[in-house]
Amino acid sequence: MDKTVSTERQHRRGPGRPEGQTDLRERILDAAELDFAELGYAGTSLRLVADKVGVNSAMIGYYFTSKQNLFREVFLRKGLRIAEQRMQSLVALHEAEVPPGTRDLVRAFLMPTLELRSTAQDRAFLRLHSRLHMEPAALAYALRREVYDVSTRAYAEAFQKALPHLDQSIIYRRISLMIGGYLYAFSDTNRLDELVPPGVTPRDNVDELENIVSYCAAGMEA
Repeated sequence: MDKTVSTERQHRRGPGRPEGQTDLRERILDAAELDFAELGYAGTSLRLVADKVGVNSAMIGYYFTSKQNLFREVFLRKGLRIAEQRMQSLVALHEAEVPPGTRDLVRAFLMPTLELRSTAQDRAFLRLHSRLHMEPAALAYALRREVYDVSTRAYAEAFQKALPHLDQSIIYRRISLMIGGYLYAFSDTNRLDELVPPGVTPRDNVDELENIVSYCAAGMEA
């Protein structure tokens, strides 16, 4: 092959993946997730993330081009997983012989986020998620629409069938209240541990899920 043609093709393809860094993209996302969760969008810099990973800022730019895109990729990584799991659970409920009730729908909606409490890294995403309303509106609203619009509308339709006496606007309002409640409860930003009297055994995730399911289902049905 002509050397000139080979060189031109290589140039068009770009520099390629850095050797020995096959997991670097995920490491960057993990570090950025922790920083965005603790410091917010404004308080996090590419240099800060790069220092935590042990690379230079140019490497962050190589993978993500900008801080805004890095934030977007951090949110999409787990947000899309939550939305997909919700839709899979909803499909399973619709395929069952008995139509889903309010508790079934609430449990299916909440389970993917509760499962994220199993590791410190995943809990960081929940904290990031809970503070999304404080981030730049254009970025936060675009992400919410991209990740959750389809699944949230699907659940709203399912709740409407389970609770036909409620107006659609009430259904959406109560879903919003449910979302606000679980984000606060699951994000480890509340003061529950400070308020619980000494000697009280902490509840496990199963108890936590059933508590919030009971609470949210009662609110949806009120």
